[in-house]
Amino acid sequence: MKHCFAISAYEESPYLEQCIRSLKAQSVSSDVILCTSTPNGLISGLSEQYGIPLFIREGKSSLKDDWNFAIRTAAEQRGAGLVTVAHQDDVYHRDYLKALQYALRRFPDISVFCTRYRTVDAEGKTLKTRAESVKRLLRIPLRFHALCALPAVKKLPLIFGNGIGCPTCTYQLAKTGEPVFQNDYHFVIDWETLLRLADGPGRFFCIEKELVDYRVHDGAETKKNIRNHNREAEETEIFRKLWPAPAAAILMHFYKKAYRDYNADTVSDTDK
Repeated sequence: MKHCFAISAYEESPYLEQCIRSLKAQSVSSDVILCTSTPNGLISGLSEQYGIPLFIREGKSSLKDDWNFAIRTAAEQRGAGLVTVAHQDDVYHRDYLKALQYALRRFPDISVFCTRYRTVDAEGKTLKTRAESVKRLLRIPLRFHALCALPAVKKLPLIFGNGIGCPTCTYQLAKTGEPVFQNDYHFVIDWETLLRLADGPGRFFCIEKELVDYRVHDGAETKKNIRNHNREAEETEIFRKLWPAPAAAILMHFYKKAYRDYNADTVSDTDK
């Protein structure tokens, strides 16, 4: 089954070239495309420099429309049945695709593949985050791979918070269907999507290896959504869909503490 990395590029990210290099350096080769709704000289220049096809979506930028466009383009233009929506600020370990192939050999019915990730700052230095420690705990049910086709097991990493890192996900379209993203959230678009996919066919498969560097910086959507309180509002809404109001409030009380993880002063000494 053909795989494609579909990079969803937006404006002029100084990290886009690092993302491209990491995908081109995979130990197992795969197709790579660039998709954008904000065409500019940087994106087109990198497309030409690295020989990556560029596809432009007309219309206003939005996560839902941009990500669905990337997936649809990979499927229709490149014949891919497996698509990773690569985030332009992030870096993918050279064995990411190798790990995906290993997972599919074991369980061809995978609908969503994901991995552990490492949170880094603008300079690529590791951030000490309680959030990722909590997410690892939430993902414990996904270690029982034989059970991960059961909706209840797929939902366990999601009902106490989103334990799955969106940049690490690959979708098997024959299982997820299209469009993959069907909600209009700005921050929890992936969380709500995974909850919906958990009720559908296929298996969630997680490899607990740090195969993606997830970058947090001042221009990142994560920080923007914390500053404008959108993250808090959307996460509260999801918790209230999953739990009675008092329980949702308690979960949010502890969940908000994770926001502190994205301050620049949490850089680990290990990468200085």
